[in-house]
Amino acid sequence: MPAANKYRSYHDQNDIDNTMKLREITATLPPFCREFFLGIKDTTSTRTRLAYAYDIRIFFEYLHEVNPVCRKTEITEFDVSILDMIKPIDITEYMDYLSYYIKDGEEYTNDERGKQRKLASLRSMYNYFFRTEKIEKNPASLVQMPKLHNKEIIRLDIDEVARLLDNVENGDNLTKKQLEYHNKTKTRDLALLTLLLGTGIRVSECVGLDIKDVDFSNNGILIKRKGGYEQIVYFGDEVEAVLREYMEERHHMIPMPGHEQALFLSLQDKRLSVRSVQNLVKKYARTVTTLKKITPHKLRSTYGTSLYNETGDIYLVADVLGHKDVNTTKKHYAAQDQNRLRMAANAVKLRES
Repeated sequence: MPAANKYRSYHDQNDIDNTMKLREITATLPPFCREFFLGIKDTTSTRTRLAYAYDIRIFFEYLHEVNPVCRKTEITEFDVSILDMIKPIDITEYMDYLSYYIKDGEEYTNDERGKQRKLASLRSMYNYFFRTEKIEKNPASLVQMPKLHNKEIIRLDIDEVARLLDNVENGDNLTKKQLEYHNKTKTRDLALLTLLLGTGIRVSECVGLDIKDVDFSNNGILIKRKGGYEQIVYFGDEVEAVLREYMEERHHMIPMPGHEQALFLSLQDKRLSVRSVQNLVKKYARTVTTLKKITPHKLRSTYGTSLYNETGDIYLVADVLGHKDVNTTKKHYAAQDQNRLRMAANAVKLRES
């Protein structure tokens, strides 16, 4: 008999979904890849392994297309010894191929970040088989990582934040069709966007929240970070006010089975998805007159920049944003660091004028 329907957290369900997708993709890859994914299971998340699988599949499809030897054999029949045939120049040419290619009539491009991720996936696979002595060479380790060009952080100014939240609350500049749904969702939308702007949490962390994860006695939320560890993130009075208002509304909703504990529900009474929140932010972003492309990640950057400007404490910003390595935070907020250094130039007076 099938198991009784029981509640699964957003993250547990995500892991199950990722595992099922990984099995599907692994079936299209060389058999030795299954050993690789099992070998890194204890040190990686399901999301990471799934991303590796997608990237590695592109690599083997490329080999099957351009390599005369590989073309004679189906990808699912490749032996692990094929990895020893590959030279660093082959991987370098693959990285160049990733800049632009056509597959099934669709065009694909990769910038430096996309290439870096795909090379990291290859390195991980090669390192595993080299470490377990299944191959004699490790050409992926000899190929240089593409250099990333630091992009200036795009954040919202104070007046842009105010306009965005005002429009969420009042429905200003929405289309007639959007206004039909606005009265049903404005309390939820205001709580959600205020939470993102007031804590800097990721969208996945936000949609993964359950009702029980909100603690009004301490004004904190328990979230699950990338990597699987849990952390309490605290929120201020503005966030508390809109969250309390939404919570009153939420208690009168009747969720669909399996979504009973979810904090943020859709109009279909199911847990909001990451894509839904991205579309929600895009909808309200269009109501704000700005040249900036407003995305959920820009809301996170807005909070991080504001916190750093207010405190000057890069370690605090790293902790609050959930960066495991403070150097990641420093890299993202380098421009703010430079501004603070410029301010220091005139902070000390040597002689009275």
